[in-house]
Amino acid sequence: MKIPSDLAHTIVDSKAYAAGDPVDDAFRTIRAEMPLAVAEPEGVEPFWVVSRHADIMAVEKQPEIFHNGDKSTFMTLKESDGMVRFITGGEPNLIRSLVSVDGQEHKDLRAVVFPSVTPKAIRGLEDDIRTIAKSFVAEMLAKAPECDFATDVAFLYPLRVIMTVLGVPQEDEPFMLKLTQELFSSADPELNRDRKEVNPAEALDGLRRTMEDLEAYFGAVTEKFRANPTDQVNSLIANAKINGEYLNHRQLMGYYIIAATAGHDTTSNTTAGAMWALAERPHLLEQIKADPSKVNAFVEESIRWVVPVKHFMRSATLDTELAGQQIKAGDWLMLAYQSANRDEAVFDDPYNYRLDREPNRQIAFGYGAHVCLGQHLARMEMRILWEELLPHLKSIELAGEPKRTISNFVCGPKHVPIRFTLN
Repeated sequence: MKIPSDLAHTIVDSKAYAAGDPVDDAFRTIRAEMPLAVAEPEGVEPFWVVSRHADIMAVEKQPEIFHNGDKSTFMTLKESDGMVRFITGGEPNLIRSLVSVDGQEHKDLRAVVFPSVTPKAIRGLEDDIRTIAKSFVAEMLAKAPECDFATDVAFLYPLRVIMTVLGVPQEDEPFMLKLTQELFSSADPELNRDRKEVNPAEALDGLRRTMEDLEAYFGAVTEKFRANPTDQVNSLIANAKINGEYLNHRQLMGYYIIAATAGHDTTSNTTAGAMWALAERPHLLEQIKADPSKVNAFVEESIRWVVPVKHFMRSATLDTELAGQQIKAGDWLMLAYQSANRDEAVFDDPYNYRLDREPNRQIAFGYGAHVCLGQHLARMEMRILWEELLPHLKSIELAGEPKRTISNFVCGPKHVPIRFTLN
């Protein structure tokens, strides 16, 4: 079955994700009428849309059959248009990171920092993270009665946390935020490299220049930490070896870049989206203040609600069957996390924000071998921020229209203007 062209266009349209409802509406129809079908939007290689929670889980559980790195891991224009090959020198992904490799290489790379991000390991970071959270809460409260929660808090607090963990100096944080936004928001004229509307060729050139800046920065990081190793994550990456050899250039740069960009941007999106939900739903603040233990449920529902990573792509390594459909070797598949986290078969009342989902089976972090390495740190960051902030707030409401980033890959609120009163 082929997905109608209007729906196929919507689920790859960056502006539709910024609007929000058009994408949810499209996926609602797809889940109900063609839950595993082929999309052929103009200018994109055909791909299967895996829209249901159960089917995405089935793919995630079979990493040997469904690879990340054989084709691009994220939605791109056709390779013949130069969008992929131009940057990567023949490889199908922009960077060679944990999310774009498979098999033993993936296991070896994941092992580099895994011991540092287990639940047990990150417990040792809680006091430092709480200190950071307190400082941002104090700055926000000083702005009362209004602020843009996205730009004043949500962008900056997770950035400070991950840069501290990595070993990046505070004075470099604005530079890293700028490059992160350029990398994930090339279609957004407010955030991309050139701060204007761009065509695909211009977007590609902006990404190339951003990558050059990132590689130059992390080249210096490698020299620094090989000369003077520490226990910080960037030092672990700089000094990591596989089979007795340092990581090669693309592995090294991919590791730094994914840690320094996705390591905060997804948490920022979720945090901003959580505040947007609070501002529109006064009962949520009342529920959490009445029972502070609900903070964990609030964090988990925020992750399900925002779904900061909208999709990842996989490619089949062999002929196989999925949900009764015959998938051929080489076929490209979109794991539509936005859709899976609204799946009516898994979530009662999925378009409502609820704190009573138990268990909350959200899969915004992915699942299986490629589950997000930083998921436990992200949850801790968000929990601590809300623990420190919410007791101070008497009320929250929107003070303007929130806006989302224009992107079909990593997307969340870029502006959340709020008006708040203090206890």
